[in-house]
Amino acid sequence: MSKNHQPGPFHAASAMDFLPPAQLRQVQFTRLMAMVTRAYERVALFRNRLEERRLKPADLKSIDDIAKLPFTTKTDLRDTYPFGLFASPLEEIVRFHASSGTTGKPIVVAYTQEDVDDWSLAMLRSFAACGVHSGDIIQNAYGYGLFTGGLGAHYGAEALGASVIPISGGNTDRQIMILKDFGATVICCTPSYFLHIIDRAGELGVDIKKLPLRAGVFGAEPWTENMRRRIEAESGVKAYDIYGLSEIVGPGVAMECLCQSGPHIFEDMFYPEIIDPKTEQPLPDGEEGELVLTTLCKRAMPMIRYRTRDITSLAADQCPCGRTIRRICRIGRRSDDMLIIRGVNLYPSQIEAALLKVEGTLPHYAIIVDRAQGLDTVEVQVEVTSESFSDTVGAMEQLQQKISHSIETVTGLHAEVRLVAPRTLQRSEGKAKRVQDKRKL
Repeated sequence: MSKNHQPGPFHAASAMDFLPPAQLRQVQFTRLMAMVTRAYERVALFRNRLEERRLKPADLKSIDDIAKLPFTTKTDLRDTYPFGLFASPLEEIVRFHASSGTTGKPIVVAYTQEDVDDWSLAMLRSFAACGVHSGDIIQNAYGYGLFTGGLGAHYGAEALGASVIPISGGNTDRQIMILKDFGATVICCTPSYFLHIIDRAGELGVDIKKLPLRAGVFGAEPWTENMRRRIEAESGVKAYDIYGLSEIVGPGVAMECLCQSGPHIFEDMFYPEIIDPKTEQPLPDGEEGELVLTTLCKRAMPMIRYRTRDITSLAADQCPCGRTIRRICRIGRRSDDMLIIRGVNLYPSQIEAALLKVEGTLPHYAIIVDRAQGLDTVEVQVEVTSESFSDTVGAMEQLQQKISHSIETVTGLHAEVRLVAPRTLQRSEGKAKRVQDKRKL
């Protein structure tokens, strides 16, 4: 199959993407009422917050009344770990996933069979939006396991009728061999990892441009238009941006179409708002603020007005593709201190928690994030006690290994650890500046 193979016919599942605005708003409100009622009846935290506001589900009269509802935050998921926000009994849960929490405890999310089916539909619509179809061979290099990326993309690709290669992440030489030998036409992974694949393929004498690969579905980390242009110039692959987060469903919350003018939110399933992160007041389309999402179909774990902390805006104009569902502009920053490293959430507080587990360290550290050969790198500089720093080389290396192991256990990420003498790292009179992010995002 050549790179110029044209996308297949319009997929019937995408019909919701083109609903007239008034009809879409009615669908949104009907589904919102069902979700709010479900959460009110089954989730104590949400019911208590509504009662504090003297609100009941019946008080909502239109989709605009969503602004009356309380927010949900990542702290709520952490404080109710593991099952406190479930609206379905455990016997109806068919899948668990989890993402990094701020203290080493994961953020747990759950799905009923209907939720899995809806997620598959969202991913099917995502693939269809960027011209992927049933004749494609999709190499899925997102990680499988507790991370939502791998299985989310996998189920959607199968629902589309495409052929899926469930290769997961890593083992770059094998990725390149499979791309070549299996004739994959689409790849799913983080954009930084695909740049690494391009570089490694060049070292192995493989020209990505000569492979059947024609499209990439890239997400799970921030990336820029410059990175898109580099990917497309060096590989001949059209690069599409996908957006999602575990707390809402996983990948498939929003996806770029062939116009590549920002991801369309499947807003019949995930209702978007933009708020001022300081005043918490809604902002109109076109104004930048924090993205807030409400699940309109999630049964196991409804998320009502979840504060994503992602800073973006809803595009004020309609996309040339004709879709009536709105688009979000590229996300390049957040309103909190979370970093996304190789698709994994990382908080400075996690590093601190890992260091506190190791005797001989001081509560002074710096995190240096950079990018080398297309991949994110993390170095943690740690102050150690005078006794530890003046110890033997062997003892220092052993301490370094203990810290590295502790960080990997807490965060799931490998970081290079550098031990420094007491009072080496710069002090701050205000809020400590722990992170240096040298990536050009």
